[in-house]
Amino acid sequence: MARLFVAESFEIPESLETDSFRLRMLTVHDVIKDYDAVMTSAEHLTGLFGTTSKWPAGLTLEQNLIDLGWHQKEFQKRSSFAYTVVSLDESKCLGCVYIYPSDSDVFEAQVRLWARFSEAGNGLELRLFETVRKWIADQWPFTVVAYPGRDQFSGRRLI
Repeated sequence: MARLFVAESFEIPESLETDSFRLRMLTVHDVIKDYDAVMTSAEHLTGLFGTTSKWPAGLTLEQNLIDLGWHQKEFQKRSSFAYTVVSLDESKCLGCVYIYPSDSDVFEAQVRLWARFSEAGNGLELRLFETVRKWIADQWPFTVVAYPGRDQFSGRRLI
């Protein structure tokens, strides 16, 4: 029997709101705004998580819809959690946060996140990382978390 990622009794946080952005469950209804954020940040996203993946190269709107549906279903099944990062008025997708079980025996979870490239100048990605790291520590049941592609102590992107 597969190990549960989070206990059935754990109440999954619905959202997180700061003075400049909101996190909430990523759903298929976000496809247009999410696709725009991904494609306008494609160069920034390629290899961001320390992998050799070429994502999002070749991503189509249809494939993005499928991906968002998968993320939404995984959230409902409590096997991983994808959050969209949106402006407070919900007019713009600013990035995403993904919380996955870790493949490593060292970490309980891995958290991947990104912010729209156009927001790099205002430091959104670093603020998002710092906010999410605190949120995970305070609200989630994990004690040892990996942040692939990031320096966990400063939040800087690793090259």
